[in-house]
Amino acid sequence: MMLDFLKALPLHLLFWFLVWLFFVYFFSYGTENWEFVFRFATTMLPITAVVSYVFAYYLIPRYLFPRRYGTFTLYAIYVVICSVFAVLLLTFINFVFLFDFDINKMPIPTRNVSFIFILIYLVVTFVSLWTLIRHSNRTAQLNSELATKLLEGKLMLKQKELLYLKQQIHPHFLFNTLNTVYGFALKGSKETPDIILKLSNLLDYILNQIDKPLVPIEEEVKHIESYLGLEEVRFQDTLNVIFEKDIKGQAEIPPMLLMPFVENAFKHGMAVDGMLTVMLSVKANEERLTFQINNTISAERISEKGHGLGIKNSKERLEALYPDGYTLEIEKDTQWHQVTLSINFENYEGDV
Repeated sequence: MMLDFLKALPLHLLFWFLVWLFFVYFFSYGTENWEFVFRFATTMLPITAVVSYVFAYYLIPRYLFPRRYGTFTLYAIYVVICSVFAVLLLTFINFVFLFDFDINKMPIPTRNVSFIFILIYLVVTFVSLWTLIRHSNRTAQLNSELATKLLEGKLMLKQKELLYLKQQIHPHFLFNTLNTVYGFALKGSKETPDIILKLSNLLDYILNQIDKPLVPIEEEVKHIESYLGLEEVRFQDTLNVIFEKDIKGQAEIPPMLLMPFVENAFKHGMAVDGMLTVMLSVKANEERLTFQINNTISAERISEKGHGLGIKNSKERLEALYPDGYTLEIEKDTQWHQVTLSINFENYEGDV
């Protein structure tokens, strides 16, 4: 604080010069003895400055800001008493040495100690209020900077969390797909080259979109269609896929957000009467996305709990990206497993 005072010393000198002029103006009422007025105003100025600085640089920062109101009040009373004594003393000295004990020779304003005291404490009050205002503005600025840093910290944490989740989802998807290729290669299937080509298209999507925070829903749908084509090659005549799309506008979603649910349908789905049926529906506009996927399951799978790493990570991504802006329902009955996801795009808070 002392360093700030020294930096602002020219402004302090200007302020006290203006205070001196303020005293001269009021003390000169009813007199033309300017020499006395100048001298009297000059003698009152140090008292005013000392009291002002005691309040502004000692009492207020040390006791008022920390809310030690009792101590502040006690010391403030001490300062007021001392200042009253100093005013009386200087007034008496001027009365004795300049006017030979003749009070009638003194200007009217300088005879009234109460008036002198009021003028001094008007200045003290102004300086104290200025200190409080500066402290309030500085506190507000610090709070704003702290809030900004806190938000930046939360954002960085969310970015790292989301990046970690994406890095888990992509290898998880790749691992499952490579298992499919491996199975066909072992059988020496003629479909292996076609599967590898489809896998190449899928990997191209992943590598090109991994660093993007959002992609058009059409791109995500095309990626799902490529994956469905891969599964159709694998399942041959034992798979029935129904895919309904109703996309309007230019809505975007985080890449690979829907894929874990599609993978899960094939990984945990079971054929019923020799046929695995997967039904997908994607409906989207500028405000909302509704995604639903159903797959057949056997009676043995009904009691199973958990949906694997991909679904777990997807839930965490949804919570980080759309807090309070999504609903995810997972239901089972005797023959079907159903996932329904609804997202309100206005609640998007992700940046990676």
